[in-house]
Amino acid sequence: MTARPVPADPPTRAEVAVAACADAWRGDGEVLAAAMAPCSVLGARLARATFSPDLLTTDGGALLTREPVPLATGGAPAAEPEAEGWLPFRDHLWLVLHGRRHVMLGASQMDGEGRTNISCIGGWERPTSQLLGVRGCPGNTVRNTVSYWVPRHSRRVFTSKVDMVSGVAAADAHELRRVVTDLAVMDFGGPGRTLRLVSVHPGCTVEQVRDATGFDLALPGGGETAVAETRRPSAEELRLLREVLDPRSARDREVPG
Repeated sequence: MTARPVPADPPTRAEVAVAACADAWRGDGEVLAAAMAPCSVLGARLARATFSPDLLTTDGGALLTREPVPLATGGAPAAEPEAEGWLPFRDHLWLVLHGRRHVMLGASQMDGEGRTNISCIGGWERPTSQLLGVRGCPGNTVRNTVSYWVPRHSRRVFTSKVDMVSGVAAADAHELRRVVTDLAVMDFGGPGRTLRLVSVHPGCTVEQVRDATGFDLALPGGGETAVAETRRPSAEELRLLREVLDPRSARDREVPG
């Protein structure tokens, strides 16, 4: 059996972030993996193609696909997916209601306890910016396993208080699992289920992450020296990303450099 070639180029920051997103679904079994942004969608499909073959992934619409499909760009899929099932919106909502989904959401703001805002910036009566609205965040965060993907880690996003609560905080009754950004990976293992720094991406530092966070970010036991480096994707993961799932490099446009 001929070995597949190892990609010559080292992983980009975006590729490290995609692998970190994929790891959020590790061990989930047969649940629907839902995501919205390029790197989080690629993370779900990369997990399905490698270590989580039981995940259910879609074409971005109502088709459950037999294999993870290339990321759609320019309004059209890169290839016609082979369907293994149909997931109309009513069935999707059944999965949401019964917790058979792990969704990776975005956040315009997030506080240290995991409350998120995608609705508005500024006071509710007269906001300075109108965003998406609450949409499905309350139901998602209460009924489903939820992780987050934030492509720009900054104090504007990670703030001491959100302007409106769209998604609820971490609690015993539901699971907020991971927060992946362009700088780091975090979880809710800090005191009182607060955000804790788990790893920093290659080329990033703990100080850089803490400076870009608008509240006191918990560290693992042992402090800064216990913060790991985010794993680099394997040669096979890089091949899948570059040749199969995202040959048009949408990931690097979302996370440049």
